Amino acid sequence: MKRKHQKTLQLIFSRPVSGNIKWHDIEALFVELGAEISEREGSRIGVRLFNDRRVFHRPHPSPNTDKGAVASIRQWLKENEVTP
Repeated sequence: MKRKHQKTLQLIFSRPVSGNIKWHDIEALFVELGAEISEREGSRIGVRLFNDRRVFHRPHPSPNTDKGAVASIRQWLKENEVTP
């Protein structure tokens, strides 16, 4: 895994939950892990990873991911044994 993706993964698992993680970095991490990303209505995207499908909302106008989404992503990664 590239250093950039490792850094994003560490930010996702940091405590307290970070509100400064750029969404495009999280999407890039998903792709690095083997995800298929599909566009949905509005600013939603579908992520197929770990034989599971999740729908996320791209943040706007700010590029930063909100803390609730980061916590949800952390839990999903943790359940599938992806940790920094």
